[in-house]
Amino acid sequence: MNEEIAKQGSWLESVYEKTVAYVTDPEMWVRIGLILLKILLIVVVSRIVVSIVNAAVNKVFQHRQGSKLQMEQRRVDTLRVLVNNVVRYGIYFLAILLVLQQLGVDLRPVLVSAGVLGLAVGFGAQSLVRDVITGFFIIFEDQFAVGDVVTINNMTGTVQEIGLRITRIRSWTGEVHIFPNGTINQVTNFSLQNTLSVVDVSVAYEEDLNRVEEIIKGTLKKAQEELEDIVAEPQFLGVHALGPSEVTMRITAECKPNTHHGVNRKLRAMIRQDLSKQGIEIPYPRVVTMPGRGFEQGQQKQSQS
Repeated sequence: MNEEIAKQGSWLESVYEKTVAYVTDPEMWVRIGLILLKILLIVVVSRIVVSIVNAAVNKVFQHRQGSKLQMEQRRVDTLRVLVNNVVRYGIYFLAILLVLQQLGVDLRPVLVSAGVLGLAVGFGAQSLVRDVITGFFIIFEDQFAVGDVVTINNMTGTVQEIGLRITRIRSWTGEVHIFPNGTINQVTNFSLQNTLSVVDVSVAYEEDLNRVEEIIKGTLKKAQEELEDIVAEPQFLGVHALGPSEVTMRITAECKPNTHHGVNRKLRAMIRQDLSKQGIEIPYPRVVTMPGRGFEQGQQKQSQS
């Protein structure tokens, strides 16, 4: 019993001596200090490199008027954010690897494991990879951007978010539709080019068409001055159709992207007011009652009595 106690005491004493010797070893603290200093240096340098690269990327993608590589500002902003994110993640990943190396971790098994894991993810998550690749090309090719009005897979709305994996649009009634980028098969963008406002105006057959044309052309000149969304002179195309009780005339006006609905409403209101001021009648359904033979006989009986 005494021998066992003595052995335990000697073992504890040896452990204590080794611990004290390790803690008081100046070379050990120098090594730890150097490792911490290197890690701190890696972190600081990585932050500085990220800042410098971000500034360089922002400079490259800066929108300049008259540049030979002129691009729309919305595309510049989208690509700038994408490149900055990719660069930031890449530099931070490299910094993490350098920190692990300073901590004594062998990077070769880590890289091999990452490669095997990436291969497994590539086979097991093909839809995810397809979404990411499609999202990158959507942004790079500027197919559409945030704020554009688009139709995606027969769903129309305003783009709220474009990511590397999903695209989010909001319809005019408030519903939010989320599409994985790999499922986007067809896109119609209403915000890239100017749109055409088409307005049909109906007048009665009894009206003088030449006078109506003069009034409408005067209204169109006033509309071009007052409506900022009209970018070209509105065109009076003439008689478009002959209806049962009306003559329909067609007007067109080139507008800024996706503003033709508002221009349509304003043009109709302005034309209606000017035609009313000039006494031009807008056709409406009418019912004409023709007295028949029975009505005439009844009138004769009343006169005889």
